[in-house]
Amino acid sequence: MNTKTIITKELLNNFSEKYNSKTQNKILADAVIKNGISNVAVNHKSIAKMHYDFSEEINVGKVTNQEKSGRCWMFAALNNIRYSISSKLKIKDHDFELSQNYTMFWDKLEKSNYFLENIIETKDEDIMSRNVMWLLAQPTNDGGQWDMFTGLVEKYGVVPKYVMPETFHSSNSNMMSNMLNLRLRNDAKILREMNNKGIDLDGLRAKKEEMMDEVYTILCYCLGEPPKNFDFEYRDEDKEFHRDSNLTPLEFYKKYSGVKMNDYVSIINAPTKDKPFNKTYTVRFLGNVKDGKQIHYLNLDIEKLKELSVAQIKDGEPVWFGCDVGKFLESDLGIMDTELYNYEELLNTEFSLSKGDQLEYGESVLTHAMAFTGVNLVDGKPNRWKVQNSWGEKPGLKGFFIMSDEWFEEFNYEVVINKKYLSKELLKAYEQEPVELKPWDPMGSLAR
Repeated sequence: MNTKTIITKELLNNFSEKYNSKTQNKILADAVIKNGISNVAVNHKSIAKMHYDFSEEINVGKVTNQEKSGRCWMFAALNNIRYSISSKLKIKDHDFELSQNYTMFWDKLEKSNYFLENIIETKDEDIMSRNVMWLLAQPTNDGGQWDMFTGLVEKYGVVPKYVMPETFHSSNSNMMSNMLNLRLRNDAKILREMNNKGIDLDGLRAKKEEMMDEVYTILCYCLGEPPKNFDFEYRDEDKEFHRDSNLTPLEFYKKYSGVKMNDYVSIINAPTKDKPFNKTYTVRFLGNVKDGKQIHYLNLDIEKLKELSVAQIKDGEPVWFGCDVGKFLESDLGIMDTELYNYEELLNTEFSLSKGDQLEYGESVLTHAMAFTGVNLVDGKPNRWKVQNSWGEKPGLKGFFIMSDEWFEEFNYEVVINKKYLSKELLKAYEQEPVELKPWDPMGSLAR
């Protein structure tokens, strides 16, 4: 046997001898064993420099709370629409919310249909094919992207939170999702077996409609049935009461929202060899509304993402963004900074993966969506960003987080920008036919 392929007793003795030859190793080990890696590695200089003062800042009111659900992407987007409505109507302190439960209902319903349609599309593939196994791994979940939210709002509109308030399962979604996934996997089996028996597409889709009827009922049990019409009532800063009666959710969105979803584009920063900048991309099987807006990214250099974000913030509008929130984060303080933890110094090691390397090797991926509501500029350049999160008011500063510009460069992957801030060249680039990425591409990740 080649001893180079195994861990031998001699090799272990060498490891131990080297470890015990350095007295500081015992001290560091005791500290980590007692307190954990991050608590020992924390860099207090980073904390001191990350203060909540910004040269450009938008007063968006209080933060919201997604509770035990993966709806950050719709919370962040609804917060942007909420701000546009409350500012326009002068609702005091912007203390006004839109129903996240309402958009969740339609997202779950549309994702179920999207899944079953993808099962029909792949009906002739072997069940062990990578495509089918990818679909079956998670038929539906809470996560999403801006373009998916656009498809929902343009089809179903939005409603104030009081019209369709939170329920147990909108705020605690795990069991509901488990039951839906069990139902949908069962339905996938039925559809594939029908196909094997020679049932044509019309027959498969007729059966799918029956399946979707069951999904609708389950969602009504868990989330309530969405309203078809409602009265919009509010009191403005001058204490004047207003009522707009018998609105549909779509009428409400079109009439009151200053944020028109199709005016915005998704700009990503994915510095990998297979994704040249100034090209557009989509992802197979990533979406929810079959007849809605499909995923469409424009890949740009990170400096362009910052430039566009600054322009939109300076103009008084928050910026939806997607990032890998768990990296170099102190959630109690609400700090995101690449210098926050001295991991390499503590562990006596070196991490050399670039941003592109981290994407390609599975170390980092977009996991969470929030909104930029401020930026601090020094000589026109950002050094820190104010972030509106959706984890309630306890973490950070009343729920707002602070991000260093270095963290933006390393772990921010997407910003959503109004088309009016893009040059003619960028708009033309965005209109290119997108390259379709594999379902398992890192840019196919969902914010949760």
